Amino acid sequence: MSLQRFVSRRRWLRGAAIGMLALGAGLWLAGCQRSESASFHATDISGTDLGAGWSLPGLDGKPRTIADYDGKVTAVFFGFIQCPDVCPTTMAELARVREQLGDNGDRFQVLFVTVDPERDTPEIMQAYLAAFDPTAEGLRGDAEQLADAAKRFKAFYAKVPQGNDNYTMDHSAGLYVFDGTGDIRLYMRYGQPVEQIVDDVTLLMNQA
Repeated sequence: MSLQRFVSRRRWLRGAAIGMLALGAGLWLAGCQRSESASFHATDISGTDLGAGWSLPGLDGKPRTIADYDGKVTAVFFGFIQCPDVCPTTMAELARVREQLGDNGDRFQVLFVTVDPERDTPEIMQAYLAAFDPTAEGLRGDAEQLADAAKRFKAFYAKVPQGNDNYTMDHSAGLYVFDGTGDIRLYMRYGQPVEQIVDDVTLLMNQA
C-alpha cells in the first residue's frame, strides 16, 4: 500500500470514528436502547430524531423526502462515486439484499446520497447505480443541502486533498434504515453480513 493511500485510509478511519461518536452521542441523548423483543442484528434507533425532516433533490432535480417512499423499507447511504472500496462494496451487498428478498424486493428502496456533488453529476450517478441495482435512487444536493442532510443524520464527510488538485472524500459508512411508515428504525454498521440485513429488513416489513 502506498504512503498516500495509507494516509488516506487513516483519515477515512478517523472520519468514520468521528461519525460514529456523533451517532453514539445522539443515541445516548435520545435514551435509545436496543429492543430486546425486536431481535434486530443492527442497532435499533427507533424513537430518535436521526434523519428527521431530511430533503434532497433526486437526479431529476425534484425534491425527495422519506414520504416519497411510503410503504417501503428504505436504506439511506452517504457515499461518492470515486470511492475505491466502501461504496461499491456496500452497493453490491444491497443489491444482493434486494435479490434475496425475492418477491419482497420491490418493498426495499436504496437511496445513495453523494457527498461529492462537485464530481458526481446526475449522469454519472445514474450509470453507477444502475450497474448495481436499477431501482436504487441517487440524491444530489448542493453544498448547503448536503450539509443540512448530513447534520440531520449525524453523518460525517470531508474532502481530503491529495495534491495536483486531486482529492478524495472521507465519509460515514453506515446505513440508516426507515420502515414503511417513514420512521427511522435501524443503524447498520459497515460490514454487517448480507444475511443479517435481509433478516432485519424482513422483520421491518413484517411489522408493517
